[in-house]
Amino acid sequence: MLSGASCALFLLIPRFDQPARTALAVALLLVLAGAIVYSFLSILAALRYLGVRPSTPQSSEPISILKPLSGLDLDLESNLRTFFEQDYPAFEILFAVRDATDPAAEVVAQLQKQYPRVPSRLILTGEPPYANAKVYSLTHMLAAASHDLVVMSDSDIRVTPHLLRTIAAEFHNPKTGVATCPYRAVPGASFWSALEATGINTDFWASALVARMIEGMHFAVGPTIAARRHVLDSIGGMDHLKDYLAEDFVMGKFAAEAGHGVILSSYVVEHHIGSATLRENIAHRVRWTRSTRRSRPAGYIGQLFTMPLPLALLICIIAPAWWVVLPITLVVRTLAAYVVSARVLRAKINWLLLLLEDVIGFCFWIAGFFGNTILWRGRRYRLFSDGRFELIPTSRDK
Repeated sequence: MLSGASCALFLLIPRFDQPARTALAVALLLVLAGAIVYSFLSILAALRYLGVRPSTPQSSEPISILKPLSGLDLDLESNLRTFFEQDYPAFEILFAVRDATDPAAEVVAQLQKQYPRVPSRLILTGEPPYANAKVYSLTHMLAAASHDLVVMSDSDIRVTPHLLRTIAAEFHNPKTGVATCPYRAVPGASFWSALEATGINTDFWASALVARMIEGMHFAVGPTIAARRHVLDSIGGMDHLKDYLAEDFVMGKFAAEAGHGVILSSYVVEHHIGSATLRENIAHRVRWTRSTRRSRPAGYIGQLFTMPLPLALLICIIAPAWWVVLPITLVVRTLAAYVVSARVLRAKINWLLLLLEDVIGFCFWIAGFFGNTILWRGRRYRLFSDGRFELIPTSRDK
């Protein structure tokens, strides 16, 4: 399905007569012009983000760290260890697994022995009664958390000892209700992992920074989000998020709609995305695109303007005499990618992978318009138009 949907335009182009090819090239050129403008906007948005560094008042407000776990992620112990080693006077860590046989439970037990002075607790949640198992784990941990300020962080996140000090300083502002931590994708050993990390560190965060500059933060994204518990309570708690696939996005959306401040934190975490195979990578990307299309339908269509290189390539295929658009686009694209990835996220860029990722990302964007099911942790789910989802039962669920 992916290859057929993404290649349809290329197969049809040779059948167009010359007037039709010229008209199509002109239309694509106009879209490309918009994409180049968008690239410059992403540079401006990145520089504005870098230029705003809030004051860092000393704060010792106690913080609860919530870590939902499921299985042994790559380097899980190293990831979790960084949260035990926070340079902060008052914090606790809560972990959640479905049952004691989960191998992540043993990793937690070993770390608890190594860091006995860090208050921590492992919670057994049992099987979730709804599709979003992460929200179910967070619900249990929130009920057991001791503090109003919580940091919800996935198992594949790695941080420096300064995370909590930065978060506490940003929440010193009483208007702040939710904060998203930008993340630098760190690939595993596989080629497909490196390719995906390139896209995350360039396209995805460029879009988020532009949205922040133009609209303000009316959303939350990513695997590390800080929030006030009373803010979560004001939007209906985790129970209000349990039916959404992109619970992080709607958490920020509902909080902003309720009048709470939502910010993009100045702290960048590391997101270790593992060594995905081709099949796993395709499943993850399809899940991402289909979820994004339902979370922000108009924004998803607008993602076309974040893809200048595929547009330039299409123009050159349709009208080879207009080849000059390609080097111009390459210069603008690489500059925008550098500012977002290297300056904001402090991530290294493989320029050859960037060019390949641009083309493959365009194909996945097209594929995102088709289908309403996703595969997640070996289970298949059905997506609805409002971003909610449900498990498709199989014989093992009966």
